[in-house]
Amino acid sequence: MLMGTTYKIAEVAARSGFTASTLRYYEELGLVPPAGRTTAGYRLYDDSTLARLAFISRAKQLGCTLDEITDLAVAWDGERCEPVQARLRELVAAKIVDAQERIAEMVAFTAQLQQAAAALGRHTPDGPCDDECGCATPVDGTGSSARSVELTAQPLNASDPPIACTLAASDMPARLEAWDAVLAPVIARASIENGIRLVFPTGASLAPLAELTAAEQECCMFFRFAITIDSRGTALEVTAPAEAIDLVYSLFGSPA
Repeated sequence: MLMGTTYKIAEVAARSGFTASTLRYYEELGLVPPAGRTTAGYRLYDDSTLARLAFISRAKQLGCTLDEITDLAVAWDGERCEPVQARLRELVAAKIVDAQERIAEMVAFTAQLQQAAAALGRHTPDGPCDDECGCATPVDGTGSSARSVELTAQPLNASDPPIACTLAASDMPARLEAWDAVLAPVIARASIENGIRLVFPTGASLAPLAELTAAEQECCMFFRFAITIDSRGTALEVTAPAEAIDLVYSLFGSPA
């Protein structure tokens, strides 16, 4: 029996933001506990259902699938926050990696589109396409007027973070090895304001670089990272407060 305030499905839809059809579907999946019924057969929900739907909405905002939300709902039913947060942390960490990989792919694709846009119109033959028009000829970015495309990793807090690394000492060797591997292809280093620009060869994979910069940002929030793709090529720009410039050079190398 439902106790306390109860709501009909239209009221729950208005309060939760889910449509009535979605609520019925969630009930079929077991995501929402079976509702009570009025004598006329109308579904009834209570405040606990609204709280559960708010949790489901938050999980959907974080990109969780229905299967993942169903798994989370089991932890939610235990009425203990710690297991729910632990499972959410695992899911969010995996989704950060996936999102960074997709961002890197889209950054590279955007740069290709910009280069193609710049190439189109440079040469328009009077007749069929030829070997110099931009319709079918690949562009390598040389001389391109494509704008710089940046993938940035900024700290969550507006105030300047302390110059400190929160990575556990036991994890330091693995992190340094990861940076050595990712930076191995670098072909040039140049000084920029408050930091360094590391240039990668054309076609270098951005996914490992994007993933590692995101991980580094979590423990060293005083760093600023930007992966740039423009007519100069692909590069990682790393900057930091003036008092941390030695740390930049120590980890990422000194300008040539």
